[in-house]
Amino acid sequence: MRSIQRKPSVDLDRSAVSRYLQLASLFRRRIEAGDWPIGRQTPTVDDLTAECGVARATVRKALDMLEEEGLIERYRAKGTFVRQRPKQQLWCEVATDWPGLLAAREEAVIDVLADERGFQPPTVPHPVGTLAPSYRRLTRRHARHGVPFLLAHLYIDERLSKRISKKELQSKTALKLMADIPGLKIKDARQTLTIGSADVETSELLDVPLNAPIGIVYRSVVDRSGCLVFIGEGLYRGDMIRVDMKLK
Repeated sequence: MRSIQRKPSVDLDRSAVSRYLQLASLFRRRIEAGDWPIGRQTPTVDDLTAECGVARATVRKALDMLEEEGLIERYRAKGTFVRQRPKQQLWCEVATDWPGLLAAREEAVIDVLADERGFQPPTVPHPVGTLAPSYRRLTRRHARHGVPFLLAHLYIDERLSKRISKKELQSKTALKLMADIPGLKIKDARQTLTIGSADVETSELLDVPLNAPIGIVYRSVVDRSGCLVFIGEGLYRGDMIRVDMKLK
């Protein structure tokens, strides 16, 4: 089989993510895109080693991951063949407009992992508003069809959190929680998206490999009096996040 030669879509020398994880992601995308068709043989380990500029062991480890996912099959003396495309991804859209940010994730289940009071946020992601006297700190995990896709750390002005029911904590997005608080008038809201890698805790709770790519979304909400009533940090699985923006 004659393979299509292309440069890897990631910088294997500069990224903090393990090289075999980067390669596994690259190879997975090639199967998704049809560059490696189902039933056809993939490039050899030697070809991939030369193309990507890594050790043979790194390529083999990446292929091991795809084999465990059932995407490829390897045969002694025959080579590696594509078995199937990745299963439909549980896309989690990070909305860029206020109505979208309030919308519930379809079929999502929210588990409250921690609920504590009397805290101050360790960092403030946006230079807006003044801190509240005390915050209620929540850790929530969002999942769909049993697969976790979001780990969220929330800081809510403790004076307002009393107006949020247990049922709401288990069913509403973070900003929907804030928007629905009786009497709260929102003056300003900010959102920032960055890319990072999973630490030990995130890896365990989102069921992803250590150092796997994740999307990190920071959100802040300021009320009419200028108080920073909400700070949130959302950690999204990198293989499930999608950001759509309308270009003007």
